[in-house]
Amino acid sequence: MKNLIIYYSRRGQNYVNGGVKHLERGNAELITEFIKGAVGADVFEVDTVKPYDKDYYVCIEEAKEELRANARPDLKDYLDSVDGYDNIFVVGPNWWGIYPMALYTQLERLDFAGKTVHYVVTHEGSGLGGVPKTMKSSCKDAKLGDTLAVHGGSTPGSRAQVENWAKKAVK
Repeated sequence: MKNLIIYYSRRGQNYVNGGVKHLERGNAELITEFIKGAVGADVFEVDTVKPYDKDYYVCIEEAKEELRANARPDLKDYLDSVDGYDNIFVVGPNWWGIYPMALYTQLERLDFAGKTVHYVVTHEGSGLGGVPKTMKSSCKDAKLGDTLAVHGGSTPGSRAQVENWAKKAVK
């Protein structure tokens, strides 16, 4: 079984446990490392051409505007295919109830026929939100597998939980 992780993560200012903190590595990046360590995987990081603002509060307004416009921001690089992979893990934060629109820019370009897609959402209280619904429409023809919601502030201590989840997901 060959695994791939597609993720978007915000470094720098993030909302954590009721306040804004600086994170050297974003929560989704940590989750990605935990999954890769547990099951082995290639990794593709989604990165936008136009960076989100460094200020957390400006960034969330930018994200809200993208959501309202149903935007698909341009990415620096695109993954052209998931051929050769059995399991695809998607990891990202919950922004306004769903993943950042940049993740959908990437996901909607891929053919998921015959693939199993597992996904993780980091959040500060909203859990999976509307991500299950958007994954159905963004990963057409995929078998949607296991899901996991990880509280953002708890991410650094979630290694065992994430590793156990990932190992179970690929069995």
